[in-house]
Amino acid sequence: MEEFEALLQESFEVDTPEEGTVVKGKVIAIEAGQAIIDVGYKMEGRVDIKEFADPGEAPVISVGDTVEVFLRAAENAKGEAVISREMARREEAWDRLEKAYADEERVDGAIFGRVKGGFTVDLGGAVAFLPGSQVDVRPVRDAGPLMGLKQPFQILKMDRRRGNIVVSRRAILEESRAEQRAEVIGKLAEGDSVDGVVKNITEYGAFVDLGGVDGLLHVTDMAWRRVNHPSEILTIGETLKVQVVKINKETHRISLGMKQLMDDPWDIVSVKYPLESQHKGRVTNITDYGAFVELEAGVEGLVHVSEMSWTKKNVHPGKIVSTSQEVDVMVLEIDGVKRRVSLGLKQTQRNPWEVFAEQHPEGSQVEGEVKNITEFGLFIGLEGDIDGMVHLSDLTWEGRGEDVIGDYRKGDMVQAVVSEVDVEKERISLSVKALGGDKFADAVGGVKRGSIITVEVTAIEDGGIEVEYEGMKSFIRRSDLSRDRAEQRPDRFGMGDKVDVRVTNIDAKTRRLGLSIKAREIAEEKEAVEQYGSSDSGASLGDILGAALKSDE
Repeated sequence: MEEFEALLQESFEVDTPEEGTVVKGKVIAIEAGQAIIDVGYKMEGRVDIKEFADPGEAPVISVGDTVEVFLRAAENAKGEAVISREMARREEAWDRLEKAYADEERVDGAIFGRVKGGFTVDLGGAVAFLPGSQVDVRPVRDAGPLMGLKQPFQILKMDRRRGNIVVSRRAILEESRAEQRAEVIGKLAEGDSVDGVVKNITEYGAFVDLGGVDGLLHVTDMAWRRVNHPSEILTIGETLKVQVVKINKETHRISLGMKQLMDDPWDIVSVKYPLESQHKGRVTNITDYGAFVELEAGVEGLVHVSEMSWTKKNVHPGKIVSTSQEVDVMVLEIDGVKRRVSLGLKQTQRNPWEVFAEQHPEGSQVEGEVKNITEFGLFIGLEGDIDGMVHLSDLTWEGRGEDVIGDYRKGDMVQAVVSEVDVEKERISLSVKALGGDKFADAVGGVKRGSIITVEVTAIEDGGIEVEYEGMKSFIRRSDLSRDRAEQRPDRFGMGDKVDVRVTNIDAKTRRLGLSIKAREIAEEKEAVEQYGSSDSGASLGDILGAALKSDE
């Protein structure tokens, strides 16, 4: 009896499956949507037949099939074994997936649901997470066509303890794409002309599909002329012919060009646009330092800000020309190596200073508005949008310019005389005081140093007398009133007296005559002595002067 009980116990230990493990069982019946499975030792359990179906497919199960199930409990309240086909598949899948992950192999699966941040994927029993960024090489707006479709995935990360698996579809596509790119690039060579389809347009260019591989057509290689945005000449889906400009074998990047298939207009620029020739052009772009003018498609020149206007020196080019404006320009310089053309806008117009010099020679009278008042003079606006300057010294004959400049205001209309025009330095000097002529020059025009002139006494002071000659005032000091010291008295003269004086100095700067009665008397005495006597003749000075006076009479 003891031996029988030991054998019976041993058979129980051998035949009874362990809970929490995967066991094999046989389908003995299918009823009410469930499969009844005999797992041995007279234990039967029930499993929903839907657990035998792959995502998106109908369940495949029939009586007599041997299947693997997960034994959760040997017996429940009904006396049945608690089993699960899904948990068995999961355990089986994890074993298989761990091996694939270790070997970096692809695994098959199907997307069956959408969750926050991505999708769920059935990997043959195990559920994995597919991030939205790993679905495709480009963002996918509609994942509907991918749902339920069996396809390969790459396992990026897995943690059996936590039950986490992260997969990528993008990695598979990129690998396939890289193989395809390598194959296509291997058939291309720099300089080849190929057909492509515009896939995408950006601000800096367009991506062109060359049949499985994309190439970049940069905006500067689309045409010889300036292209502000690729959409000006290209549309998505358009088929065009391009040239392979450069291939990077390592990064598989391809640079394409369209203009390389066209004639280069720079080949004949120097012949078509000789120096100093004038042409019409269109303003294409305006910068702080000038404006770009298109002479023809692909040939563009720069009008530097210094070559834009004769008169507008410190203004932004945008205030002189506008984009798309048609202008006349002159070719100043051509650099075929750097593909640059220097143009001039002001050279197509006459120099306004030359025109002014021709129309208003020195001495002519002009009129203009006071544009600016500075510490050294007035700036007057003249014809041709140019300015002339009246220096302080040219404001008045009498007094100082500093004293009279305060009488002028911006906007006043002023008449002046052109005193000098310097075309090279772009300067025009004007004079207000010259409007009435130079009274001093007119008055002393025939007077020289040493001349004897007649003046009228206009004022008597302690230090001398004030006299007037042809409207010009002068002052004779007491010491110059006579050679005789006793006669050097101002009070011996009366207002309105006429007096002969000798000119001792002509000062054009101060506009004053130096006059002296004493100098006249000394000069007369010297002349009389030379003419009528000598120091050795024995004649008295009175006799000599008397003879001289008698002779004059």
